[in-house]
Amino acid sequence: MLYINKISLVQFKNYQQASFSFQHRIVGITGRNGAGKTNLLDAIYYLCFTRSYFTSSDTQNTRYQTNGFRLEGLLEKNGQPEKIVCTVKDGKKEISLNDDKYDRFSRHIGHFPAVMIAPDDADIILGGSEERRKWLDSLLSQLYPDYLDHLIIYQKILLQRNTLLKNMAATGQQQDHLLDVFDLQLVMHGVPVYETRQAFLQTFIPKVQQLYDYIAGTHEVVNIQYQCTLQEEPYAAQLHKARYRDMQLQRTSTGIHRDDLLFLLDGHLMKTSASQGQRKSFLFALKLAQFEILRQHKNFPPLLLLDDVFEKLDQERVQRLIALVAGDHYGQVFITDTHVERLQQAFAATSGEIQLITI
Repeated sequence: MLYINKISLVQFKNYQQASFSFQHRIVGITGRNGAGKTNLLDAIYYLCFTRSYFTSSDTQNTRYQTNGFRLEGLLEKNGQPEKIVCTVKDGKKEISLNDDKYDRFSRHIGHFPAVMIAPDDADIILGGSEERRKWLDSLLSQLYPDYLDHLIIYQKILLQRNTLLKNMAATGQQQDHLLDVFDLQLVMHGVPVYETRQAFLQTFIPKVQQLYDYIAGTHEVVNIQYQCTLQEEPYAAQLHKARYRDMQLQRTSTGIHRDDLLFLLDGHLMKTSASQGQRKSFLFALKLAQFEILRQHKNFPPLLLLDDVFEKLDQERVQRLIALVAGDHYGQVFITDTHVERLQQAFAATSGEIQLITI
């Protein structure tokens, strides 16, 4: 099992200094809007991922008019105590596990799996392809360290290749030999990413369907179609064919960095044809299927962070969700709401004892 027993926040977002202890498996966090409920969930997420769920800039995670922040978490994983410390000061970040500092933050990913469900998740369906790749990469990086390594190197080579294309356009100098080197490296690291995404989605879709049926309370066929140019022809051939176009565009126009996922409901694009209720049910099914995959892979349930779910689902769907996450099948669950009575009533019918924290 994975539990977080205590977390301390210093100058993180709206917190000057605060500590919270968690005694129960289910933790309800209540308070008015703007009090810091979501920020507390994000601090827990940060300890697991070395970054915020909501922003990529640590400046935005730092309390106003301060120069950094510190997070410390005392956890228990499979009966062993664990301590995570994250500090950011004057733009420098340090992460340590049990007082040993990481030289590469990516080595931390996957050790403390977590799943966040938040209002902004609607962008996974309604936003651009980058949002869907970000979601998929976050999941696969927790499962497969090699996947994350390939992805990081691919993104570095992609940046270098794009910089070279811009320099070639500015100077008029052709550098085919260097482009050949970059292309070889993109293939070397891009193909494993493509193959992992392709294989994973085949096993993932049935879990999403099962959970969608449960949350929605009805059966509608959901599907995820993976779109990648590597399905059409080998990546090396694509890069060779696109080289002239890339020089004109001054960027790399083909590859896994342009992949997309199509979410379908009864064969129609969910983004344009599904109702708000159907989209919400699908998002919860997507995230809970993610939870299931992580639980099976790690042999213990990840942390589940539920932000403002009562505002996103109708009462029937909320009841089905609460009944699910309150079961022993799930691990530690954190859930926020502005109304303490609503939290109490939601879990009253379950066997799970809930700890209430008011901010």
